[in-house]
Amino acid sequence: MNIYLQLFFTFLKIGTFTFGGGWAMISIIEKEIVDKKHWLAREEFLDLLAIAQAVPGILAVNISVVVGDKLRGMKGSIAAACGTILPSFLIILLIAIFLTPDVIKNNEVISAIFKGIRPAVVALIIAPVLSSAKSAGITWRTVWIPAAVALLIFSGLPVISNPIIYIIIGGVMGYIIFTRRRLTAK
Repeated sequence: MNIYLQLFFTFLKIGTFTFGGGWAMISIIEKEIVDKKHWLAREEFLDLLAIAQAVPGILAVNISVVVGDKLRGMKGSIAAACGTILPSFLIILLIAIFLTPDVIKNNEVISAIFKGIRPAVVALIIAPVLSSAKSAGITWRTVWIPAAVALLIFSGLPVISNPIIYIIIGGVMGYIIFTRRRLTAK
């Protein structure tokens, strides 16, 4: 099977069987792309994940686009993005046709199914966070940094809850620290 079809079907499978959005998909995408297909190294995947998070848009689509681009350029991006988007589009279309908000609220079975999915989605979101933390080299000595940033963002205070500030601070601090280490190593 050619690479474009492989990209399409890989992301189609991920998009079809993952609930909870982009964060819930990350560990599954990583397992498929890094562990099973060996298309990317783990570090390379984390770099692409950072790029996907930094640009506006839906995380799952962004990560499929950057992975597709890395593997086969624009055509790879299109194949991967279409695979990611198609299942959600079809599911939302079917829900819009058959399941109105009143039907969901008034049907005990459907309501129970959605309530049961919620805890699983939380676990699917936590798993890639832990995996990314491990791959990024976060240890018990440095775990306070992402925890503090998360709490500051969660605080809702106008200036300190803007994630862009922390991305800029992290980039500047990383540049300073690693430049300094490189200079002292010489």
